[in-house]
Order: sequence, then structure tokens, then C-alpha cells
Amino acid sequence: MKTGKHDWSRLDAMTGEQRHAAALADPDAQPLTDADMDRMKRVPRMQIIRRALGLTQEEFAARFQIPVGTLRDWEQGAKEPDQAARAYLRAIAGDAAAVQRALENGPRRTD
Repeated sequence: MKTGKHDWSRLDAMTGEQRHAAALADPDAQPLTDADMDRMKRVPRMQIIRRALGLTQEEFAARFQIPVGTLRDWEQGAKEPDQAARAYLRAIAGDAAAVQRALENGPRRTD
């Protein structure tokens, strides 16, 4: 079956074991070892959430009322969000539009 610019017919004709053996035979595509994984820099979840929403740090901070310095600290790994902040970030990741509406339409100050 050919879709796009690649002809996948050779791969489609292989068994799972043959595909695995071919992948292991490629010196440029070796599996990562535990040591490799330990050396890799992990992308903070905060950054993944923000990028998934397509927002800059400044836009995300303004939209969700988080100080931009705090956001930067979280993304750079200088600080970890506390339990309440982690819950807030889970809510944003789950339904960012609902969180934004809640912030926009929340209780108004009466003083």
C-alpha cells in the first residue's frame, strides 16, 4: 500500500519479528538503554501542556493567571509546582477552555 511519498509494501510484507530484527540491524536506530534514558533531559509536563495549547509563556501565564516567573521556574525545573498548582495544571490540561471560562466568569469582587 503506497500512501504519500513512501512505499510501505516491503514493510507490510514483513512479520512483526522480521520488522523487529530489521530495526535492530539499523546501527542508527538502536534502542535506548537505561543509561541513555538517565542522561536525557525530560521535558517538564508544564511545557508540554503549554505547547499543546499553542501558547507562549507570556500568553499562558496571562490566560491562566500564573506569574510568568513562576511558569518559567516550573518549565526550567528550578522549582516544582506544589500540590494545588499540580491540580490546577491537571484541570488546564483536561479542559483549558473550561478553566478559562471559569476565570473569566468567576465570582466578582463586590468591594
